[in-house]
Amino acid sequence: MKTISTGFFIIRVGSEDVRKILVGAAMLMAALIALAMTPDKNLAESRNYIDLEQVIPKEFGDWKIDEALRVAVVNPEVQAKIDAIYSQNLMRTYINSRKQRIMLSIAYGGNQLSEKMQVHRPEYCYKSQGFNLSRVEERELMTPSGKIPVRRMIAVQGRRFEPITYWITVGEVATLPGFGRKLAQISYGLTGKVPDGMLVRVSTIGLPLDEAYRLEDGFIYKMLESMPSAIRVRVAGT
Repeated sequence: MKTISTGFFIIRVGSEDVRKILVGAAMLMAALIALAMTPDKNLAESRNYIDLEQVIPKEFGDWKIDEALRVAVVNPEVQAKIDAIYSQNLMRTYINSRKQRIMLSIAYGGNQLSEKMQVHRPEYCYKSQGFNLSRVEERELMTPSGKIPVRRMIAVQGRRFEPITYWITVGEVATLPGFGRKLAQISYGLTGKVPDGMLVRVSTIGLPLDEAYRLEDGFIYKMLESMPSAIRVRVAGT
């Protein structure tokens, strides 16, 4: 039996009652903190509008858009879901002088705190279209601004063999789904800001795995290198 003094009267309660009181107080405090820290400033509204079609270079290094071939990686049903979540979705196929091709997909959303953003992750997007995924791994990729975390995987459907590299940005932080993304969300949330961000994906078809990843690495580096620093921050973080 424990005694709790309120300053005006004394309450005698058992240990189980004390536990319930403490739990209730903790829940109330957590609710008040969450309410006080609910982000209400949209970061996208305070930043320059970004038009993916305009700011993502159409030519850079040995790469240019392949106007003769536009490879679609999503079916109409999946595309409709993506369009409902993201405010912009850019898909292009690039070709170099050796006739090698890279597919680029960038999806931009103004609210990276929304769990709906998880829908477009390649793990879900490809599986929903019947692809089998394997060799999922994470590594750091060198860019003109330093290293960023990327996730790699192989998507296979029939004879189609497609190595994939992707990352996401939350505000100005390049990260990956999971703990890194949650940490970036919390960091922005503590400042009262709702961050925007992107999912950037590149992939190749028909190349051996090591050659495919080397090609993707070079493509990403040259693409980011060709961008003004202000745009590069939006695409690959700081």
